[in-house]
Order: sequence, then C-alpha cells, then structure tokens
Amino acid sequence: MSGARSARARSNPRNHAGRHGPTDAKPGLAARQAASRLLSAVTESRASLDGLLDPAGGNPAFTNLGDQDRLLVRAILLSALRHLRVIDAFIDRLVDNPLPDGARALRQVLRVAAAQILYLDVPDRAAVDLAVTQADSDPRNRRFAGLVNALLRRMAREKDELLPAISAETPAFPDWFEDRLRKSYPADADAILKILSEPPAIDLTVKSDAAVWAERLGGLVLPTGSVRIGRPEGPVSGLAGFEDGEWWVQDAAASLPAQLFSKLDGLDIVDLCAAPGGKTAQLALAGARVTACDQSANRLERLRGNLERLGLDVETRLTRAQDLEAPDGFDGVLLDAPCSSTGTVRRHPDIPYTKTPDDIMRLARVQRDLLDHAATLVRAGGELVFSNCSLDPQEGEEMVAGFLADHPAWSIRPADPSRWPGLETAITPLGEVRTHPAMLRHEDPRLAGLDGFYAVVLTRR
Repeated sequence: MSGARSARARSNPRNHAGRHGPTDAKPGLAARQAASRLLSAVTESRASLDGLLDPAGGNPAFTNLGDQDRLLVRAILLSALRHLRVIDAFIDRLVDNPLPDGARALRQVLRVAAAQILYLDVPDRAAVDLAVTQADSDPRNRRFAGLVNALLRRMAREKDELLPAISAETPAFPDWFEDRLRKSYPADADAILKILSEPPAIDLTVKSDAAVWAERLGGLVLPTGSVRIGRPEGPVSGLAGFEDGEWWVQDAAASLPAQLFSKLDGLDIVDLCAAPGGKTAQLALAGARVTACDQSANRLERLRGNLERLGLDVETRLTRAQDLEAPDGFDGVLLDAPCSSTGTVRRHPDIPYTKTPDDIMRLARVQRDLLDHAATLVRAGGELVFSNCSLDPQEGEEMVAGFLADHPAWSIRPADPSRWPGLETAITPLGEVRTHPAMLRHEDPRLAGLDGFYAVVLTRR
C-alpha cells in the first residue's frame, strides 16, 4: 500500500480540509498543497497573490480551507516570496545534482517546506513529514519522496550554520527589480532591500486624537499623523475602535497624497481611482464634498462598506476615470493611479515575480493618459494631486515631467517639508513627495519603514 493510501486509511473522517472541502488525508496537508499550488500560480503564471487569496473570489484551494489553515497558507506564501531566492539557493546547495528542469511541482513542495523550516514557527518535523506526504501523494513527485525527506531533514539540521552565509551572498529579489532599485536609489538601495524582507507594521489613520489611540493600542504616532502598531495576534478588526469606525488601516505613505491639498473643507473633490477608500475617507473627514469613482463594481462595493463603518457620507460612481465627465469641474482632483505597486513589495512580495520592466513602461503610459484627462476636470484655481505606490521614477517623476513639458500652463506647487517633521527628506528639490521603504528608521525593524510613494500637487497658471 502506498504512503498516500496508508495515510488515507488512517485518517479520521472528521478531519476536513475546510468548511466545504473534501476529507483531508492528514491534518495540515491541504494547507501545504494549497500553498504549493498558489506559489506556482505566482511564480510560473504571474498571478496576483491578492487575487488568489481574496476571501470571496480567490482560488478554491485557498477559499475552501478553514480559517486557521488560511492563516497558515498566507504566512507560508508571504515568507516564501520574501525569501524565494535564498530558499532556492539553499535547496540547490543541498542537492548533489540540479533538480530536473521539468520538476516544477517538486520545487514548489520544497519551497513551501523550506519557508516553514527557515522562517516560520512551524516544527521542523511537521514541515518535513507533510512535505514527504505531499510528494508521495502526487504522481509527478512520488519518485522524489525520498529526496524530499533527505534534503529537508538536512536543511533543518544545518539551517543555523548555512542560512546566514547563503542569505548574505544571495540577492533577495529578481535581478530586474534590484537593478532598477539600485539605479534609482543608489545611496539607499541596500537599506531598502534589507527592510523589504521584514514583515511590515500596521499603520492606522485615526479620526482624531492620534496620541490617545497610540496609547490605547500600544503604538506610536508617526510624522504623518498615523498610528503605527505591531502586528496583533488576531485579526485587526478585533482591535478597539474598529467596530466604532474610529480608524482604518492605511500605510503612512498612502495617507500623504490627501494631505497635500491646500484646502478641503467645503470643496468639491473627486477621487478618480478611489477603492478601497482610505484616501476617500481622509478627504471626507476633512470636510470635502467627495465624489468617489472606481471602474470595479466589487471594489466600489467594498469602498461603500468601509465608508459605512466609518460613518462618512460620499457620493460614489461606477465609472472608469478616463470616462468621467464633469462640465462644471471640481475644486480638487485626486488621481491615485494604477501602477506597478513596487513601493508595496514589503506587503506584497509577489510583485517582483508578477511584474516586469515592460509592465512599468505600459503603466506609465496609462498614468499619463489618466493624468491628461484628470487635468480637464479641475476648475480654475483648483488643484490636481497625482500619486501612486511605485518606486520607479518612470511612473512618477519622469512621467510628470513629461506632462509638464506638454502642458506649460501647469506647474508643481511645492510641498512644505515642515508639515511632516522627520520626513523632510521625502520632499524632493522640486517639491514632490517621494517616500521609500528605508525611511522612518526604528531600532525595531518591525516598526520601521513605510511604503514607497510618489505624490505631487499640480496647479494651472
């Protein structure tokens, strides 16, 4: 009897893969199988991790799992992607001969197990045993079950000795990503790359009394006015103030674009790419009459739900930004444009594996088209705030420079560095905002850094 059949014969019929899933051959096996499948989708098919893990429309291998298994799969995938090149280098160090070119499924099994052994608080024995069972239950990998067992046991024995050296000599991310980062941030690239491998803290935008909420939640107040907390053991929705709509989760850097308007109270402001609604909420909280637009009905519904919890009243429109018509215009336009999201790699470590330089070039063209249209929506004397969460100047500084060259009536209204003590270096000589993950340093790396963002205020003469 094969190992897989033996495991099934011994399994308890009450052990389930999830609320709606099939009986699990061994507790925890379905979670590892899901992690391998989703890791393959990211690294081989360039699928978005957010999409795969979406609770409503994600991959069934994930959505059919129970809550605890979902948490484990998410942790495995985030750790595996943050350290993928190191994990691969460690695996390759331990094999006598390179893995066969066609053994992609085998490598995913090894990556998932290695992420647990090297970076997660999972017993080595459990990670090895489940990886062997997973290999033995897959016809593609069954003949490699012995290799999986031997390699992972050796990894567990030698990780303390080998991991520091392998980490030091192995680039953390794909070459294209590191090369562009070093070109754009020569003085800060090493610090940025180092912090991108650390799980991020959680930033909250609060309605009022940031110091009070920082004390209540055990956090600290940032120069942006955000409250930063460590990652809680349970869901963020279980923290004090969530149900009452006293705050929302929003990276400190993401809170800056809405703060760039010189005036909001009583003005008509449109947020062109609004979902999930963090910036929309800031605008409404400041007293603006906000029109929030998004081209996705699902995302717009999520925005409405978020604003309802926060008790904020906003007009919403289901439309593409470039299709919005407003004959009377708006006092202010916020265009937080779709981008490569390379500034959020710390939160979304799949991005270096799902995006390419061609994507950056394509998205820069999309942003330029959106910016050209956004400029037509601004009333005389109004302000246009453009932003995105890309680290790449092609999507930020260079794209805006091209816009200004083609539209000589428009210019940059410089941001005032004194508004954000401690973030003065985030203001460029031209008055743009440029944050990167190595800013906001802290002795505890879990409380340091922020997303990479570009933002600028444009006005028409």
